[in-house]
Amino acid sequence: MPQVMVVARNFMDMVAALPASKLDMLYDSAFICEAVLRSLPPLAKKYALQMLYVLAPVTAAAMEEWVLNEYAAKHRVSIDKLLQLRVFVEVRDRRKEVSYKMNQKFQGNMQKYLVDGGSLPREPIPLSVTGRLPASADLEAYALDQWECFLLQLINSSQVEKGTSFSSSMMKTFQRGLLSSRDGEAPKLTENGFQFLLMETNAQLWYIMREYISSAEERGVDPTELISFLLELSFHKLGAAYSLNTLTDVQRIAIRDLAELGLVKLHQGRKDSWFIPTQLATNLSASLSDSSSSKEGFVVVETNFRMYAYSTSKLHCEILRLFSRVEYQLPNLIVGAITKESIYGAFENGITAEQIISFLKQNAHPRVADKIPAVPENVTDQAVGK
Repeated sequence: MPQVMVVARNFMDMVAALPASKLDMLYDSAFICEAVLRSLPPLAKKYALQMLYVLAPVTAAAMEEWVLNEYAAKHRVSIDKLLQLRVFVEVRDRRKEVSYKMNQKFQGNMQKYLVDGGSLPREPIPLSVTGRLPASADLEAYALDQWECFLLQLINSSQVEKGTSFSSSMMKTFQRGLLSSRDGEAPKLTENGFQFLLMETNAQLWYIMREYISSAEERGVDPTELISFLLELSFHKLGAAYSLNTLTDVQRIAIRDLAELGLVKLHQGRKDSWFIPTQLATNLSASLSDSSSSKEGFVVVETNFRMYAYSTSKLHCEILRLFSRVEYQLPNLIVGAITKESIYGAFENGITAEQIISFLKQNAHPRVADKIPAVPENVTDQAVGK
């Protein structure tokens, strides 16, 4: 059975995995503290606010009395989350009794935030300097085009137009888990790479960001600085312009890498250069469930295993080829079939039947999306049974 890819549910999973010393460094930034507080489950958030002005440790036994017995499981989960993120620090007295106190840096920054109020990481450039900014629809289309360009390069680099090749740092990120190459051979998709292509966009984004951060030290970049910048980026206003001159050298390199993926749009002005965050960037501090895509589906599967995809996207066509036989493509319609050979080919590449069925359901055309089931039962039964 192929190994299924594991994707961080949100940025806080990456933050929690940092060493204690790195986590404490992150809490020097009020924006990180605010992002962490926002990410906490409701009960954990309540505990953090209750402890905000408590300087002495509070015993674990005393905290257990804050909730009714029926909520003991939620209490344990909340405490564990606060400890993982080092919002709470565990202390023990001479009698080995466990108590919790709030991380001093986190506590100080959040107290200051409540008193003085929050502010943006950096001020947007006024329209008098930038002129006309892209409309929301144009910015969304740009982000989609850039992301599709990246996915097409993963499938087959010959399908990407000249001038859209990715930077060496981005390619190293991809090669860590999605591409493999031997001496003298072109990179090929790995088993994880095939699975990656069937994921939802937000799950794909988390995977790439996780790998990008994990490979930061190889590029001579502190992962903590990179996480801090990416979380701050999620606080920027969608569609506003921000000067590149306000960024550090590390941040400038990162912003260009992110532009290749469609998270920001870069613009070179006569005197100033700036970047414009897209929806992908502003979703960075949200969980997968919070930022789930609401895009309209395009695939109709019939009981005879025929498949009709109402799409003009070259990417959609290539993804469908991963598990089906594409017979022909019209300007706005892809016609194909799910065959025994195409399914076996998908299995050999590490794609599971469950992933194929999930993709078809998630991308079901509105004409069939509301039906139960959206994908005919004989199709799903055959796919699982093969």
